[in-house]
Amino acid sequence: MERILRRETSSSRATASVVAAVLVAAICAYALLEAAVRAIGQPPWIIAPQAAAEQIIALPEGFPPLLLGVIGAVAAMAGLIFLLSAVLPGHRARHVLRNQRAAVIVDDEVIAAALARQARLAANVTQEQVMVIVSRRRVLLNIRPTSGVPLNPEMIVSAVRQELQEMRLSPMPEVSINVATSGVVGA
Repeated sequence: MERILRRETSSSRATASVVAAVLVAAICAYALLEAAVRAIGQPPWIIAPQAAAEQIIALPEGFPPLLLGVIGAVAAMAGLIFLLSAVLPGHRARHVLRNQRAAVIVDDEVIAAALARQARLAANVTQEQVMVIVSRRRVLLNIRPTSGVPLNPEMIVSAVRQELQEMRLSPMPEVSINVATSGVVGA
């Protein structure tokens, strides 16, 4: 069951793999095309493979240093993106609800809706005055109070924490609150 939970909460690396495979396939197809064109005695399609190899060996001759720097920076950035996507763990916007009998996985949007309802009831405000953002390790409550009606942030955070405890999320996120300085008139 742990394997299923890990697979459903971790993001796939299929997109990066497909992009890398398409790039390698395109380069190989081009090299094959140029080799085939040369084998039948036709002029090169874009550049002859031997001429390209000679230009690469002769670098930085014939190219402005700024252009080489930009090409190198773009190549380094692309390599860094591929490396980081391979090494770092990717997470989907989901949490695991601990249950003995079944694997229960809930989207963060569903958790945010439940916590927004709990915060709204604790703060005694309307639905439009509460916004909840749920991430892997954090829950952020954004509340716009009704003008002239004071809020007790500790009570709201306590109510949301109690709801989180009842959900038994894994990993358990921390709760923080932002109360807007300007209120809503007549809510």
